[in-house]
Formats: sequence, C-alpha cells, structure tokens
Amino acid sequence: MLYSFGGDKYQYYFNYGVIVFAAHSEEEIKVAVRTIAPYKKNSNDQWLRDDYEIAEIEGKLEFAFDRLIVNNLDANALRIAMFNIAQSVALDCYHGISENLLTEIRGFARELELSGKLNISRKNMMKFLGRALNTQNDIADNIYIFDAPDAVWDDEYLDKLHHGLMKHFDLRVRFSEIEYTLRIIEDNLNIFREISNQRESSLLERIIVVLIMVEVLNLIISKL
Repeated sequence: MLYSFGGDKYQYYFNYGVIVFAAHSEEEIKVAVRTIAPYKKNSNDQWLRDDYEIAEIEGKLEFAFDRLIVNNLDANALRIAMFNIAQSVALDCYHGISENLLTEIRGFARELELSGKLNISRKNMMKFLGRALNTQNDIADNIYIFDAPDAVWDDEYLDKLHHGLMKHFDLRVRFSEIEYTLRIIEDNLNIFREISNQRESSLLERIIVVLIMVEVLNLIISKL
C-alpha cells in the first residue's frame, strides 16, 4: 500500500514487514512505526534500516553508492525506487535468517564429525526443517525481482530506472546466494533425516529381536 501525504511525502507498506519512507523526518518515521506496532504479526525489535538519497537533476540518471540521481522525480519514479529499496532490505533480512540456519546446520555436522552421532531428536529436526521451508516459502511469496512492477511496462525510462536499481542493489546476485544457502541446508537436512530414519530402523529391529527371544523363551518354558 502506497500512501501520499502531499508534496513528496510517501509511505510504502509491504506485507512482508518492510516500510519505506520518502521525505519524512526521524520523528515522523518513529510516529508511523509506533502507529502500526499493534498490528504486526510477529513482534521484532531488531529493525533493519537502509538510507538512500534520491536527487533530481535534469537529463541525468545515475546510480551512486548511496545516492540515486534521476531526470524526473515524479510519483512513479519514486515508487519504483521505494519498491527496489524494500526488496533490498527484505533480502538483507532473509540473508540473516539463512545464515543463522546454516550456522546451526554446521553445528550438527561438526557434532556428527567429532562424535559420530547426531544428537537431535526427530521432532526437533522436523521443526528445523519447517523453519527452513517457511523461509523458502516467504522468499517465494515476497521477493519479486523476477517480476517487474506494472508501471515499467509502458514507460522506457521507468524500465531503465527499475533495472538500473536492481543491478545497483545486486538483487539477483543476493537472491541467488540466499537460494544456494537454502539448498545446502536442505541437502544437509535430507542426510540428517536419513541418519535418523536408520537409527529408528535399528531400534525397531532390536525391539523385534527382543520380542522374538521372549516368544522363544515362553515357548521353551511352556514345553518344560
């Protein structure tokens, strides 16, 4: 949802938890964040933030390190810029989540290397798998780097601005890195799951052997 507050002031809200402000003071940003706080689905005080300057200079389109220069800073150009900034911040968030998952996976693998055992219950493993799958699903639902906003289809300048910002923020590269990390996590989990299944199968085999022995003993005792 994009809200205009007159002049160049805009607030752009995304359903994956990102808000982009244009031409707002620090106090106005804090007020807006406090206003929506009761409606957040997940409580999180660790906010990620990225500041990016946008300037208007006639006849120029330039992507600097922390600054964008555009020929015409109208509502459409601003919306494209805010959209790409939101995607960039979302990727930062998912990068952190995927790295945390990978760190936990490395811990399990290290334990397996040192002790030869995987000391994690099947239930905890499935919960961990659920976290990884939910991260993948959230990325698929919320990252739109392969789908251009509707506004760019009929405007060559906006299309150039959109693809320039995607390249400037390395959105495709960062998305691929997260995707690769999640594939590594999934491959490790598949191996851990096989180990867990083998462990349960061995336990069942032992139980069956014990039951057979009990039956044999009962049979011998009854014959005696």
